[in-house]
Amino acid sequence: MLQKRYGQIVEFYRLNNRMPTYKEMSVLFNVKSKNAVFKTIAKLEHLGLVKKEERHITLKPISIKLLGNIEAGFPSPAEEELLDTISIDRLLVKNPNSSFLLKVSGDSMIEAGIMPGDFVIVDRSIEPKEGDIVIACVDNNWTMKYLSKENGSYILIAANKNYKPIKPKSELTIAGVVVGVARKYR
Repeated sequence: MLQKRYGQIVEFYRLNNRMPTYKEMSVLFNVKSKNAVFKTIAKLEHLGLVKKEERHITLKPISIKLLGNIEAGFPSPAEEELLDTISIDRLLVKNPNSSFLLKVSGDSMIEAGIMPGDFVIVDRSIEPKEGDIVIACVDNNWTMKYLSKENGSYILIAANKNYKPIKPKSELTIAGVVVGVARKYR
């Protein structure tokens, strides 16, 4: 029953992009008593699945097992060994308050391994430097490209031979630096 209720909370979060209120949880759990909701949350908190804060709850990051390394070249013998558990959000997002996700469309960064449909993790707090993949507004148009310099001026370079470098005519603003890519295969 507890697993089902945790699943209901997670599903609500996925659909609404926010946690349910205690009143909404009583509807989700099909209970009339707020006390039943408080008891459920206390049990979920004890299991480390949620964190209770003053007037609301948050989902705890989900950690998965790091079992070892895998050879992407020639096959090699592998042994499963639990090395650690890793929280995916902590692995990919170092500065949550200054980070955001963008869904990629277009193929200008495919040679950097960034494909249409991928999600890029962007950090606004990082000072962009030459060679970084950045999210930039160039002459009132947004794009993702490598930041480069040519003759002392910044330009944007695609990771696809079919695209020419972008040289700003009047304005170039960097919104953030791409720090990670997430791709789902299924």
